[in-house]
Amino acid sequence: QVHLVESGGGSVQAGGSLRLSCTASGSFPLNEAMGWYRDLPGKPRELIAAIARNGNLFYVDSVKGRFTIDRDNAKNTVFLQMDHLTPEDTAVYYCAAPWGLGYPDYWGPGTQVTVSS
Repeated sequence: QVHLVESGGGSVQAGGSLRLSCTASGSFPLNEAMGWYRDLPGKPRELIAAIARNGNLFYVDSVKGRFTIDRDNAKNTVFLQMDHLTPEDTAVYYCAAPWGLGYPDYWGPGTQVTVSS
């Protein structure tokens, strides 16, 4: 059984920063490819950032240059540093794994991020 749990969400003003964490437990490879997704109001869930087993990174255009994904394999944790946040980033953010093999098998419960203008 694999469990993913996100943390670090909250409310911030436009231009601010948040750092999300996703910690995996259970039978989970230390360097598993993982992704961060978000649910924007009225839109399908979208992949916004991912990190492959070999460390390769992916970002959707809307977050490039503002968000950074990284990981601490020893802690089985993946992070999403979000800078220069805008109200359009308001969403529920999820981590999921594995990334790159179709629809992920495992999802966290999500964490709310609210950016006010």
